[in-house]
Formats: sequence, structure tokens, C-alpha cells
Amino acid sequence: MEKVYVAKLGKTVGLKGWQKLYIDSDFPEQFSKGNHLFTDRGQELTIESYNPNNDTIKFIAIDTIEEAKKLTNRQLFVTIEDTKKSCSLERNQFFWFDIIDCIIKEKDEVLGRVIDIQRLPLCDYMVIKTSQTLQQNSSIKLASSFMLPYTKDFVLDVDIEQKQIVVKNGKDILEAS
Repeated sequence: MEKVYVAKLGKTVGLKGWQKLYIDSDFPEQFSKGNHLFTDRGQELTIESYNPNNDTIKFIAIDTIEEAKKLTNRQLFVTIEDTKKSCSLERNQFFWFDIIDCIIKEKDEVLGRVIDIQRLPLCDYMVIKTSQTLQQNSSIKLASSFMLPYTKDFVLDVDIEQKQIVVKNGKDILEAS
């Protein structure tokens, strides 16, 4: 069961098991009552209540400050299946985990494969591992990886089923890297 990181637990709040929640997800709806989260140690937690006004969370069967303190600084994960069920995407929006491993193509030439996504202040950037074939056949030395903005100025088409993203001006960025 593949999981995705979504948040981190902070200090306890009060005496009844509440904790500060630091969300690292674009989908706060994942923190609804009854949803399941997993800690980085494999412990399954079920959400009893979440307060979005002050970003605090309470889990079923964690009813004391002592029990909650054991969870402080734990990273929280959800399954990919639960994420797809509980999060609604708008047209032309995709989950990062669906973008990772996509092949990047420009004019039928494979530039590389997405290995990560970096969130920077202006936009998200795809980190692309440059194609070995392209590196070997290039007349100039190419970087082993490069970053490409995930914006409509560069991304022309995304096909999650085929694991392929068609871009423009990506080779220019690669050659300048």
C-alpha cells in the first residue's frame, strides 16, 4: 500500500489529546472525521476531530496529553487510494505522485523523466532526470538533471494514463543548465 506524506504533528494542545497539525498538502479535506492516517512508524490513526481555524487535530483513542506527546514530531501519511477518494481535482490538475515518473517529451524527443517536484515561491518545478540517450547523442555536455516550471508556458499536454508530458522550450532550459 503506497503512501503519500501530508502533514507533521506538533506539540500537544490542552490535556485531552489534541495536537498542532502542520499540513504539507494542498488538500485539507484529507483531515476529515473518520479518515485514516499513518505515522512514519506505521501506526494507524483515525481522525476524531480536526479544527481548521487553529490547525489542531484529535485522534480516536488518544485522549490524554501523555498519549499525544508520544506522537509529537511524527510525520503523517495517507494511502494513494484514500487521497484519490477524498480529494477532488479540477480540470487539468494532477496529483504530484501521478506526475512523478512521467516521461518528458518535446517534438517527439524524450528529454527525460520526472523524478521529483519542487515547490518554489512562484510556481512548482518538475525535476527531470535527463535521458541517457539524449546525453550520449548530444554535441554539447548536458546536465544529468534539470528543472522545468510546471506552467502553461512550458507544459502543453499531460497524459497520466500514458505517463507522458509534452512540453515546449524544455530543451532550451536543459541546454542552458
